[in-house]
Amino acid sequence: MQNAEDIFREIDLTRAPTEAEWLARLDEIGDELGAFTPLGQNHVGFFADGDNTLLVSFESVADIRLQRPDQRPLGLAIALRHGWSNLTMLARAPRWYRDTEVLDFFDAQIDSAFFDSFSRVLFYGAGMGGYAACAFSLAAPGSTVLAVAPQATLDPAIVPWERRFRRARRLEFRSRFGYAPDMLEGARNAFIVYDGAQRSDAMHAALFRQPFVTLLRSPALGRDTGQALTRIGALDTLIETAARGRMTPARFHDLMRRRRDDTAYLDALVRRCVQRRHPALTVIAAQAALAARRGDDLSHPQMPDQLELTD
Repeated sequence: MQNAEDIFREIDLTRAPTEAEWLARLDEIGDELGAFTPLGQNHVGFFADGDNTLLVSFESVADIRLQRPDQRPLGLAIALRHGWSNLTMLARAPRWYRDTEVLDFFDAQIDSAFFDSFSRVLFYGAGMGGYAACAFSLAAPGSTVLAVAPQATLDPAIVPWERRFRRARRLEFRSRFGYAPDMLEGARNAFIVYDGAQRSDAMHAALFRQPFVTLLRSPALGRDTGQALTRIGALDTLIETAARGRMTPARFHDLMRRRRDDTAYLDALVRRCVQRRHPALTVIAAQAALAARRGDDLSHPQMPDQLELTD
């Protein structure tokens, strides 16, 4: 089989001018690495064959094309780096993977015992993808789930306080793979990452109550937690750590320390200190932001503890 990097050089996703062309190129890559499966108009399944660790990721085509310089799905890029297998579920529209074709696809994987052929399975997603990672983990008992700011459901009867995603609230969330917290019952463990400063995200996280679920509260990183984790250089490591079965709260909080080098986080920190009328902490945060821009070492002995107080 041709080397994966050679395939990506030959079929260059970065040169695709449109989403349709990007998908056509990914279809060609699927022929070489595994499979490309259209699932109705709104979703695609992409499989790359590797070793007996499977990373299942749920990602948006629009986000990949907008945010990733290499134009590759995040899950695929990480899996190729480690020789793992990868199943990426691509969404072309914000339908929370509730289309019948997607539900049927996972039912088919259950029937064929597809997930049984892997010794370790991780489901990953953020936001809408986080919902799907939790919901479809039911298909792979014994799997691990890493979900960043997931919604538990958008059913208005269960989450009447959810005012975002107004169109998606019309989708059906009560049939197969519907209520995400209940769908985790077969998982070995699940890690729910959420930003406590984002009220709706925190309320969804509170609905995941099983004893094998670990809630990981991030510092106030901003509205899009998944994108912020990428910005501070933590997301890839979080996924890799979870896939290896090594995720712990201590490891998570250690990774969150990377935010102290992130100018966007530090600028927001300065604004919060000003709003809360903490002049001393404002000075400390402003000094940290300036040091980060200069690339200085933020190793002042008081800096970590002081910054924790402002999160």
